[in-house]
Amino acid sequence: MAKLVSKVYGDALFSVALEENRLDEIWDEVKVLQDALTENGEFMDVMAHPEMTREKGLALIREAFADKLSDVMMGFLEVLVKKGRFSEIVSVLEHFQNETREYKRIGVVYVTTPTELTDAQKVSIVEKLTQTSGYETLEMNYVIDASLLGGIRIRIGDRIVDNSIQTKLEEMTRKLSKVRV
Repeated sequence: MAKLVSKVYGDALFSVALEENRLDEIWDEVKVLQDALTENGEFMDVMAHPEMTREKGLALIREAFADKLSDVMMGFLEVLVKKGRFSEIVSVLEHFQNETREYKRIGVVYVTTPTELTDAQKVSIVEKLTQTSGYETLEMNYVIDASLLGGIRIRIGDRIVDNSIQTKLEEMTRKLSKVRV
């Protein structure tokens, strides 16, 4: 149900942003709003409080964001409050972010290695992924995980390339456990 809500409202915001030719502006506002909600978890707690009426919620939203967000975003937040869906805002905004990235052909990449990569290695990875992925731009995220022992694991979207020693050892272990003596 939550995925359906985030898709319906996220798609609606995305459609309005496209129709009004304000995708970049709305995307920036979504990022600011996500940061604000993340940094102020108590705001979400107040909005979710059982005694919070829709009228009080609308007043709180207007007080908190009216001078910081566009009319489009304010209207969107007001719709979420009026429909009783404000509790889903985090997933709605994340869905909007994903739709915008796909539209702009921006891939989010997670590169996991057991040690820090050099700048030359990072450039090489970006070049190869840009050539093979179909994305025009890549948002690179580098993670160090010593448990990989060696090699590299790359995740872009729902695709994973795992060439780590850890995974190869796990595969060998599975194969050896099936061998009958």
